[in-house]
Amino acid sequence: MPHTDALARLWPASAVSVRAGDLELRWIDDALLVQLAELAGRGIHDPEMMPFEHPWSRGTAEEVARSVLTFQWGIRNRISPDAFVLEFAVLHDGIPAGVQGLTANEWPVLRRVTTGSWLGHAHQGRGIGTRMRMLALHFAFEGLGAREATSGAFVDNAPSNAVSQRVGYEADGAFHVAREGVPVLHNRFVMSRERWESLRGDHAAALGTPIEMRGVEAFRSSIETSSEHLRT
Repeated sequence: MPHTDALARLWPASAVSVRAGDLELRWIDDALLVQLAELAGRGIHDPEMMPFEHPWSRGTAEEVARSVLTFQWGIRNRISPDAFVLEFAVLHDGIPAGVQGLTANEWPVLRRVTTGSWLGHAHQGRGIGTRMRMLALHFAFEGLGAREATSGAFVDNAPSNAVSQRVGYEADGAFHVAREGVPVLHNRFVMSRERWESLRGDHAAALGTPIEMRGVEAFRSSIETSSEHLRT
């Protein structure tokens, strides 16, 4: 049995991918991780900006790259019946462009995911951010059966706020978050399952090609089987 097949059997998350044409979300193996770390080291945002609550993107290219490595290695095993963190490489025409993440807590009860992402400088301003969020929502609602999805961005992060608005999230207030020692307003956005279903046709038109999901049934089955085991 090939190594990848054995890994998928033991850890179903490793086989998950979501694709629409030239854009793909794929589980981050070590080969992709090195490329993503180097991409982040080349820059994600202008020096005067900070789109993240934890300023991991500040520092030299090597420091930023190591931050990506250590974070991704640290969250790989955070998949359980009650909560999960899934981080996908975003591939555009097969080239790593960034990361799209989904986080869930108390999943069997809330069925809610929170999205977070970043794109390398060279891949920004090309509509990739909007399309990868649509793919993430399709995976959450269609693949995993989510009830709700949330996202957020600092008020001065215009590109991220614009993506949430274009995708169709509803504004859900704002609250202060500490950022580099200063309280900064952070917008919250929410997408209910009902709203996602009403926008599904618009998303399909924007993506312009059928969405293909792989490995999702095995991943979902592994979580739900474990959840049933815990309740018995």
